[in-house]
Formats: sequence, C-alpha cells, structure tokens
Amino acid sequence: MSSLQTLRATAHPIRLRLLSLVTSTAMSAAEAARELGLSQATASYHLRVLERAGLVAVVEVVRLRGGEAKRYRHESSALRFDVGAQTAADTGDVSVEDQLVYVEALAEELRRRSEQRTTGPGVSTDAELWVHPETWRRVVHHVGQASALLHAAAQRPRTPGTGPVSMTVSMFPMRRP
Repeated sequence: MSSLQTLRATAHPIRLRLLSLVTSTAMSAAEAARELGLSQATASYHLRVLERAGLVAVVEVVRLRGGEAKRYRHESSALRFDVGAQTAADTGDVSVEDQLVYVEALAEELRRRSEQRTTGPGVSTDAELWVHPETWRRVVHHVGQASALLHAAAQRPRTPGTGPVSMTVSMFPMRRP
C-alpha cells in the first residue's frame, strides 16, 4: 500500500477513532460500533478501508450464531519509533491538498476529544521555531517514543484502573520563507 493510500485511509475522523480503539484490543465491527455509537455497517466499512491500507489486520475470526465475525487490531503504532524512517510527506508522495484533508480530520477529532477534557496532567504546545537539525531530530525521536509507549500500554475501553486520554501530535519541518 502506498504512503498516499495510507494517508487517505486515515484522513477521516471515524477511522482515526477506530485506529485508537483497536490499538488496545482486537474488536469486531459490531463491538467497535457499540463502543463508538455507530452502526455495524459503518464500522465494518471503515475497518475494511483501514485493512486495505494495511493499518489494521484481522487477528481472529470467531463463529457467532452461524456466522463469522472478524476481529481487527492496529499494532504498528506500538512498534519502536524510527526517526530515520521516511513518511509520504518526506518523499513528496503526498500533495498539500491530501495533507490538508488529513489535518482537517485531526482537527475535527481534537475538537471532539477536547469537549471531554477533565482535570489532570497534560501538555499543549503550539510553536513555529527555528532550531538546529540535531535538536529537531532529538525532539521528533522523543515524541515518537512517547507515542509508541502510549500505544503499547493501551488497554480495552473501561478496563478497571484505566481512564481515557488523548494525544494528538503533528510535527514537521517547514520550508524557509
């Protein structure tokens, strides 16, 4: 699957929510639909889009009342972060328009999550700065490691002793003016 197809697959708020949901545990379309308040058909459609893009995999097929239910899981975000790996944007495979569609999906999801914000530790940063390339690589490395740690520790929704959290990060080098 190309980087562009991967970006397009994630450029939808429902698919972003599904990726988060099936990071912690394998779920069927029906289970995911109940958790997110969607129809089973909607969840199934979006999970298939994510599967075609290679972002989720069928990890289990269970028999239910004469039928079969596929359980999907997203595991790639919990893998060790490689600061040297190239993304679609790094290689120029993605147009500015496609990138903006993805950013709009992220912004919509951030708005939805912000409505559920509560008290507790957190951080928010917005910055447009000039730094040395090595400083930038170190920051990207640390944030990538934090993301992988958070994904690896994710639990099934409503697991006793856990609580929902939100992490939205978009970091990228910019053109010189």
